[in-house]
Amino acid sequence: MTDKINEKSGVLIQGHIKIFDPKSGEVHVDKRNAIHYENMSIALAESVGNAGQGWIYELSLGNGGTSVDPTGIITYLTPNSTGTNASLYNQTFTKVVDDKSINNVDPARNKIETRHVSGTNYTDVLVTCLLDYGEPSGQDAFDTATDNASLYVFDELGLKSYSPTGTGKLLTHVVFHPVQKSLNRLIQIDYTVRVQSLTGFNEE
Repeated sequence: MTDKINEKSGVLIQGHIKIFDPKSGEVHVDKRNAIHYENMSIALAESVGNAGQGWIYELSLGNGGTSVDPTGIITYLTPNSTGTNASLYNQTFTKVVDDKSINNVDPARNKIETRHVSGTNYTDVLVTCLLDYGEPSGQDAFDTATDNASLYVFDELGLKSYSPTGTGKLLTHVVFHPVQKSLNRLIQIDYTVRVQSLTGFNEE
């Protein structure tokens, strides 16, 4: 009689964002996000296969994720996590966060780190993105907008992969209550993507 062992394995990917003012410490958003598993599988394969693309490259923000009625009730749209051409609902600003790219103008504050504790089966990818006082260009002077129609009243964001054609795939998408970026405030985004391997064995 021959024993046969079937290995069952998989990868679990989870994302979490924290949007805050690094000067005052005020936290605007602290929540999990949706993973686009099809695009993420492509990105992982391209990265591991040294295909010259696929890694996390930029963080994009938009203002099309919610609607607010006259009474102030916020309706949240469903994150876009299907279809290889998925995108933000209305992308209005993008920053390169790949600190090895020549297109990253501030790699000390817009960067990607990997963190792993020996003996564990997960590794965290921490993406840090800072919107400084003077960016984006054309923002309001003060955070006093009364609706989310402004280009820089953000209510959605996502990570995108690198592609030499400039059409990176949307890897994650999160929709949140509107947060205004204006000249009088800093906004930092800490985006953690946890990649965890799941393995079990069945004996027959």
